[in-house]
Amino acid sequence: MTADLSNAKWFKSSRSSGGNECVEVAHLDNGHVGVRDSKNAPGPALVFTPGEWDAFTAGVRGGEFDRS
Repeated sequence: MTADLSNAKWFKSSRSSGGNECVEVAHLDNGHVGVRDSKNAPGPALVFTPGEWDAFTAGVRGGEFDRS
């Protein structure tokens, strides 16, 4: 999926330490969500549909990606 990210307002988690090694997120048009690496801001970004983003965040909250 291709999205225009030129006007995206990127933000980091409030739990971020404020450094440059973070994941940044932007809420885009039509409910899409952009994700990028803060160390490479002009680089590529992933773009998720609302359903994909909801499934991902539900998995994070549910521990699906824990390293146990």
